[in-house]
Amino acid sequence: MNHLPTGKTSIAPASPSHIEVRGARVHNLRNVNVDIPLGQLVGVCGVSGSGKSSLALGVLYAEGSRRYLEALSTYTRRRMGQAARADVDEVRYVPAALALHQRPSVPGVRSTFGTMSELLNSLRLLFSRVGSHPCPHCGAYAPPSMSVAAEQPITCATCGKTFFGPGAEELAFNSGGACPTCGGTGTVRHVNEAALVPDESKTINEGAVLPWGSLMWDLMKQVCGEMGVRLDVPFSELTPEERDIVFHGPAEKRHILYKAKKGDNFAELDFTYYNAVYTVENALAKAKDEKGLARVARFLTEGPCPDCEGTRLSAAARGPLVRGINLAKACEMTLDEAVTWVDGVPETLPPNLRPMAVSICESFQHTARRLLELGLGYLSLDRAGSTLSTGERQRVQLARAVRNRTTGVLYVLDEPSIGLHPANIDGLLGVMRDLLADGNSVVMVDHDTRILAAADYLVEMGPEAGAGGGHVVACGTPAELRADGHSLIGRYLPTEDETSAPDPMSNVRPRCPEGQLFERGTIHLETSPLHTVHELSIDLPVNRLTAVTGVSGSGKTTLVLEELIPALNSANADEALPTSVRGIDPAGIVRAQLIDATPIGANVRSTVATYCGVLDDLRRAFARTDEAKAAGLKAGAFSYNTGKLRCPTCDGTGQVSLDVQFLPDVDVPCPDCRGRRYGVEADAITWNGHTLAQLMAMSIDEALDACASLKKAHAMLQTLHDLGLGYLTLGEATPALSGGEAQRLKLASEMGKAQDGALFVFDEPTIGLHPRDVRTLLNVFQHLVEQGATVVVIEHDLDFIRNADFVVDMGPGGGEAGGRIVACGTPEQIAANPDSVTGRYL
Repeated sequence: MNHLPTGKTSIAPASPSHIEVRGARVHNLRNVNVDIPLGQLVGVCGVSGSGKSSLALGVLYAEGSRRYLEALSTYTRRRMGQAARADVDEVRYVPAALALHQRPSVPGVRSTFGTMSELLNSLRLLFSRVGSHPCPHCGAYAPPSMSVAAEQPITCATCGKTFFGPGAEELAFNSGGACPTCGGTGTVRHVNEAALVPDESKTINEGAVLPWGSLMWDLMKQVCGEMGVRLDVPFSELTPEERDIVFHGPAEKRHILYKAKKGDNFAELDFTYYNAVYTVENALAKAKDEKGLARVARFLTEGPCPDCEGTRLSAAARGPLVRGINLAKACEMTLDEAVTWVDGVPETLPPNLRPMAVSICESFQHTARRLLELGLGYLSLDRAGSTLSTGERQRVQLARAVRNRTTGVLYVLDEPSIGLHPANIDGLLGVMRDLLADGNSVVMVDHDTRILAAADYLVEMGPEAGAGGGHVVACGTPAELRADGHSLIGRYLPTEDETSAPDPMSNVRPRCPEGQLFERGTIHLETSPLHTVHELSIDLPVNRLTAVTGVSGSGKTTLVLEELIPALNSANADEALPTSVRGIDPAGIVRAQLIDATPIGANVRSTVATYCGVLDDLRRAFARTDEAKAAGLKAGAFSYNTGKLRCPTCDGTGQVSLDVQFLPDVDVPCPDCRGRRYGVEADAITWNGHTLAQLMAMSIDEALDACASLKKAHAMLQTLHDLGLGYLTLGEATPALSGGEAQRLKLASEMGKAQDGALFVFDEPTIGLHPRDVRTLLNVFQHLVEQGATVVVIEHDLDFIRNADFVVDMGPGGGEAGGRIVACGTPEQIAANPDSVTGRYL
């Protein structure tokens, strides 16, 4: 399908104005021809599964990065990951490309917000160069001087001895400044003695000491007996001396008579006693992988390092002072606080140090400004990187890209608006405009209509998902797409005068009248302070759709996921409430369930068909065919995981890994089954005119007709279609699904059931959804409410919020500036509340 400006010739322009894509067939792209303007903000949009990411990431980024890497030497390429050649006839004038993915990898244990953003580099330099340094001989502090910058020794005014101040690397917890006790991680593991003997009513012979059964030979019980401990009485009846031997006894050799469990053989052995605590410590020291750590983890507790108090820094690295505080205290500040503190540093220093301090501080503030614009001012610099949300990690990644001041690069952004409150959208647009101002090009895949309306050029993919997509539906400016009758997104794009056109997202579902909100009951929750969330008292309506809103870091996740759900589950299990919950009235809620966006399954063996149970019905149907009976094949033979009909080459995974020498291993479709997972023998058996491999290759919508006679499978497929997942194929690997797709697939098993007493919680389910798909999702939630469920959704999407029955708006800011309930009520009441940031955008 051609979407090219008229008047194009084949003569290469002196300075290309666009990227030319010809014959793109990546994933579901249908031989796409399209021109992408260079030097502009280009939005790629379309319904879920329409081919947006295939065009942006699978073609533009894949070709841009591959060609750049191919220009490097072989020696360099050996040490870098390689992008596969895209299935496309030709891509011309594509710059070197960088991709900012929707799901940046989770950082390691040594990563913090300060290291990820590189703000800590500036702070370490500041404390090294202009700090007051303690004398290692007498402890007195020397005033700030040029000595460190000049690599000169400092003379202590108190004792007269000289010493060198630390360089920036000596203040880094990842190198010279690491706390020796915890190695710079800030945490230490201790053996939890209570976990070693969880049931003291058992005797040692009955397995009371768990590590001796799982981490150490079982004969350690006998050695313990030779140490003078009774083995046949309940552990609770042991004397303090006996208990001490079990937990802390000396590593002494004892002579035992050991009887093998099988047979009547005896052996005399001299064996060294490993007490229960040392057994765990020894296993931890020998653990080489995650599996080994997992075996030991249940016997351990993790807490802040007692020496550095969780700061990760050695005593020496905590020595230098700037404005009266050390580096550890500076890192405890939120970014908002740190910006103000850094501003005041130069004026506290002697005149000769101020120019250097100003230069360092300006470097810090330049990076910080981008992060503040992206709404991350509430994060503390010492916040562990692994605790950041996907959206937070992506915004740190984006701010670093701008700070690097590249030029001539194509940036491909995969849904950069994820996790952003509408108040932060302007900051995101500002950052992308900065990339353009430096001479780069930006292509973003997104659904947020405010961001798309601000783009210079839009490429809309579709018209439908999966096999029904892969075409360019419309191209042009936002104004041109609004006027294009073929464009689906055009009708949703806001204009400057938003009152001039009817809103297609208004009244998608029948909302509950204000006076009837609490007719079905009231969930009452009272909490104590937790993290940055203050003491709260809140009422939520039963059997209604509630949206919890607020800027990033305002406390939404803490309130709902760490207080509401645990409190309801504890109350129903008749257990002690979480420490941060003072009281809960469940109001008849007997089940609280989080439907989150974590990937389903760990590898390609988990598919849509196996997860939702459709393959079980299909295997039974195939086993009932005459061909299967004649061949003696039961339902188990039709499993691609273990059955005899699976492809022997790939063992049913549909792919094989190729060793390409100096390049990383590449996974390619199996050459024998061509990704179908089944061997040729399976093609001899058909049901309803199809082989099982053919059915697995069908989309859910296509399989609906093929499986009409299978009542249970057809009902599940219809549910998946109603959830807006009809474009997924039955054989699609579930770990590769987007977060929103994973959430809806998990929800499938709950649809159609009576849900009285059930509460479902969703964390930003509209991520990755086109406005049309948001309408579908709202109808799904309405169906749950009609079945009796209470639905609570953490959400930023304004169209979704406007269709909720009840809104809880948190804030007003993030971090220490948030953690309060700013407003509660209907969307109209939130919009009319001057204190609500969300209300301004409603």
